[in-house]
Amino acid sequence: MSSDVRFIDFKSDKQPTWCPGCGDFGTMNGMMKALAETGNHPDDTFVVAGIGCSGKIGTYMHSYALHGVHGRALPVGIGAKLANPELEVMVAGGDGDGYSIGAGHFVHAVRRNVDMSYVVMDNRIYGLTKGQASPTSREDFETSTTPDGTNMPPVNPLALALSAGATFIAQSFSSDSQRHTEIVKEAVEHDGFGFVNVYSPCVTFNDVDTYDYFRDAVVDLDETDHDRHDKDAAREKVLDGDTEYTGVIYQEENSVPWEEREGLDENMAEIPDGAPEGAMDLVREFY
Repeated sequence: MSSDVRFIDFKSDKQPTWCPGCGDFGTMNGMMKALAETGNHPDDTFVVAGIGCSGKIGTYMHSYALHGVHGRALPVGIGAKLANPELEVMVAGGDGDGYSIGAGHFVHAVRRNVDMSYVVMDNRIYGLTKGQASPTSREDFETSTTPDGTNMPPVNPLALALSAGATFIAQSFSSDSQRHTEIVKEAVEHDGFGFVNVYSPCVTFNDVDTYDYFRDAVVDLDETDHDRHDKDAAREKVLDGDTEYTGVIYQEENSVPWEEREGLDENMAEIPDGAPEGAMDLVREFY
């Protein structure tokens, strides 16, 4: 860990191709700030992403990175963390990637409680493929593929995480830069699986869940008497379908990461015998 790392050190020279105004800009900036402010260094950080608008986030961040396949980012991140517990592993995804094809991996990652963070950019739509309904879209949300609405209740990722035994559940809003960074920092610092669902508006295809909507609707739990260590209080919040909460909804006080329970504390990720001299230098240069 390094104490002199700056936010800019986590920023690559690749320019994002997101739509102007996309919520993912704010989400990524908060991730980079959180990593820097928790004393992490790009050389000790591994960012994994799946498919969707969020998928290239590892390209836009300066660290080790892998752009995986749809819904499979979490098992890659878990494997990297267990192979090298010294790495700071952050997995990034979208609501389609994480709560549709990746929902099974999400549940089991929560159960396993590996010491890593998972940041989901939830824009409640499939943005990359031009505006289809996603797992978190409203039941009456009309799109080109659901002209009469989805006719299904949206997936509740917070309730899903809580029921699977999550030890850290939080929600943030990408436009609230300072608060979003604080919440992601807490997820990074948590001993176990730190899950953050981020309201990250899609300005091109979703004209319902907009910046204005979230600014008016969001209730910050830090401004209430919510006890983050009370699971019953957390259950009440995640099942409240009328309020958009931000902040830490639940945190287990005595969380023990899976690798600590299993005694995995050594770096097993070594360059195999016979690897060319300077191989790691080439890998670092590539990323």
